[in-house]
Amino acid sequence: MRKLIAYFIINYSLITFSAMTNAALPLTIAGSDTFSLAPLVEKTSPAVANISIVVNQSNQQLLPDLFDFFSDDELLFLNQPVIGLGSGVIIDAAKGYIITNFHVIEDAQEIRVTLTSGQEFNALLVGHDQQSDIALLQINSNKSLTQMLLADSDLVRVGDFVIAIGNPLGLGQTVTSGIISALGRSGLNFENLENFIQTDATINSGSSGGALVNLSGELIGINTALLASSGGNIGIGFAIPSNMINNLVDQLLQFGEVRRGVLGIKGGELTHQLTKVFGLESKHGAFIYQINPDSAAEQAGLEAGDVIVSLDGLSIISFSALRAKIGSLSVGKKVELGIIRDAKALSLSATLKAIEPGKIKFIPPPLHPLLAGATLMNPAGGNKNKGVLVDHVKKGSIADDFGLQQGDLIIGINRKKILNLTELTEFIKSSPPVLALNIVRENRKLYLILHYKAQKTDGYRPQTDQNIKK
Repeated sequence: MRKLIAYFIINYSLITFSAMTNAALPLTIAGSDTFSLAPLVEKTSPAVANISIVVNQSNQQLLPDLFDFFSDDELLFLNQPVIGLGSGVIIDAAKGYIITNFHVIEDAQEIRVTLTSGQEFNALLVGHDQQSDIALLQINSNKSLTQMLLADSDLVRVGDFVIAIGNPLGLGQTVTSGIISALGRSGLNFENLENFIQTDATINSGSSGGALVNLSGELIGINTALLASSGGNIGIGFAIPSNMINNLVDQLLQFGEVRRGVLGIKGGELTHQLTKVFGLESKHGAFIYQINPDSAAEQAGLEAGDVIVSLDGLSIISFSALRAKIGSLSVGKKVELGIIRDAKALSLSATLKAIEPGKIKFIPPPLHPLLAGATLMNPAGGNKNKGVLVDHVKKGSIADDFGLQQGDLIIGINRKKILNLTELTEFIKSSPPVLALNIVRENRKLYLILHYKAQKTDGYRPQTDQNIKK
């Protein structure tokens, strides 16, 4: 059976965040000691809509959930070119705004919204952002709608009780319950912005865009994906956090598009080996390999080798989480960064800049565990005790793959200053499992990380907060 990642639809309303309360036991039914989620479901379910779309026959590949469920003959009875099913959440009742996943409405000729009351509407696509997989719809109703308040998803804790509401397999609105299993999940699609909430509340194909709700009846996330071996739920579902949604919807309403700001850094995950090399107490954070010239990061005073551990006072557990949070903020947004530099805690302010067209591309993994193919020498002239010069790098060699370039000056390894080739050779003799090379390139400092067992998925793959799919 082919491994399947199924996606879901959600509604999102641009509402001021209400206070997020910790999980509590479900309410008791009046006159008995029986606990029930029924009052919570009755309060929130009218804000969750079923979404159906019509696309061309040529776009059938966009609807894997539907075609896995119905046979070809059964699809003919739908009397439409192709119909896709999903979910959405009303986030602004007065204006009719609904949030869902971009993949649910991609290339749709027609978007239909059906509420629990039975009302049906043709929806207008207000805007979308493919990288974060969200889309904002609008319906026009002459009757009052029910909206869902947004919780502060940064206050969500592992173990909090939640319910999931969606439209699985086109059966109609369905409610399941569970807990928050993990936070800050990423890696489903490396090119997208991912900082998912993971839950074991049952989510199945067709629930994309549905609501993940806390016991106060507030939206904490939009259900967007699940991991399954055969299309069925195995208790691993993912939701886009409400805070990320709120920031993106703000931009969609203001500009009609997402104008995300960037720091201008390249970096990767802070692994166990790096924490040992840099003498850090925690492995949580985002390691900076390189600072881009004239970037927000450079102007803020960030340096290669810094570890970003917080953003606006909230902990950063990984580079992927940092990238997703920054990617949901707009150009000109000022952020406070908590960093660790030389085992000392610092605080810096940065104002995010716009992406420069033509300069952004996906950064492939340049790191490799060996220096084979590089010719090293002491610098000529009066620089003999200033480091080790990379005189030549053979094209296609391990060093070339690793990212070393002719003219690089190695000035440190694993926080140890390197004055000459003799010192470098002596240090490498001990065969440390990780080499964090501090390099000067074109008068700028950067780090390259060498790991003897490096693979594409080992956490040393450099990423960039400007990683835009072209």
